[in-house]
Amino acid sequence: ISSSCSNPPAHRSPSRYWPASRRRGRSVAVQRGRANGSWAVMGAASSRLEKALGEQFPEGERYFGLENFGNTCYCNSVLQALYFCVSFREQLLEYYANNKSASDGEENMLTCLADLFSQISNQKKKTGVIAPKRFIQRLKKQNELFRSYMHQDAHEFLNFLLNELVDILEKECKANKETPQNSSSNKSSNGPINGQPNGSHKEPETTWVHKCFQGILTNQTKCLRCETVTDRDETFLDLSLDIEQNSSITSCLKNFSSTETLNAEDKFFCDKCCSLQEAQKRMKIKKQPNILVIHLKRFKYIEQLGRYKKLTYRVVFPLELKLMNTVDNSDLEYSLFAVLVHVGSGPNHGHYISVVKSHNHWLFFDDETVEMTDESMVQTFFGSAQEFSGNTDNGYILFYESVSKTS
Repeated sequence: ISSSCSNPPAHRSPSRYWPASRRRGRSVAVQRGRANGSWAVMGAASSRLEKALGEQFPEGERYFGLENFGNTCYCNSVLQALYFCVSFREQLLEYYANNKSASDGEENMLTCLADLFSQISNQKKKTGVIAPKRFIQRLKKQNELFRSYMHQDAHEFLNFLLNELVDILEKECKANKETPQNSSSNKSSNGPINGQPNGSHKEPETTWVHKCFQGILTNQTKCLRCETVTDRDETFLDLSLDIEQNSSITSCLKNFSSTETLNAEDKFFCDKCCSLQEAQKRMKIKKQPNILVIHLKRFKYIEQLGRYKKLTYRVVFPLELKLMNTVDNSDLEYSLFAVLVHVGSGPNHGHYISVVKSHNHWLFFDDETVEMTDESMVQTFFGSAQEFSGNTDNGYILFYESVSKTS
């Protein structure tokens, strides 16, 4: 959903399990950074993080907070999750290295994101704060939805960003193919997407964004008269799941793939029977993505209220996940590496933070603040078992990476 809300910092609700410096606030670090005119210093918080990791600080890794420009926590939390999606980061930095010499290229969301990630990864200091000013300016220029200082929806931003990156890469690939030196080559180095049955149109290119996040769903419809099964494929970059009270990601995925009967006014037109027939329909995962992004539908439109309401339901998400609802019944294993959390009682106000796993350490990112935390902190974001509870800090978007099996 697209939320129009008040400025989120005023609505933050610190919880007892959040890091101590998060409860004390961030004004000192922010003021120090602004006074020095540099966001490569975060003061005492940076020192604490480096001291906490000590010799275990991962070589070459950087842990930087992002400045909040009034209401940009939705953007910061997504960017942190994407930065610690290692395969995505590596591909983006490779793209930056191969294209930074093209000074005549037009600035876009991809170049701004690549520049931001490059800034972070090339910092001399291990920790600090960076102001993603150029990226935010480009975002607001590109999409009027994000221009206001109202509260925004992090999932909507993630969707927009990934699709925008795909569009840019596909256009660049097409432009490269049309240049004289590439005219003899009919095949992109990225390769084409697997075509749909009976599709005569030219398929779009498979970009490195697709290779990270894209999966394929198949919609299976079985005619109950002739028992013919019709498959229709569609791609996805994330899965949006309906949630129920006291449930789990596994049960939500089962419901996502549950069988639905089409009858009465919803009958299915069977090509073999050449008529409307009762049918059974279900959705299964045909191709599993390397990075599985799960969006929990915590904002639901309530007809009686005439508005959206936040569902703070308790939904357990495991550190290790097996996808069972697949076409080939394979049980690919995934490991949780990032949780994007919505803080607040409703869709019209709130704040976003992210908790990220990096080199077997869990880190807490809240705009400029970056601190070590414990794996058990993830459990505090499952939600509340009671509807009216003070715990409004709930997991909203989950990032899982596929784990290769070892014999």
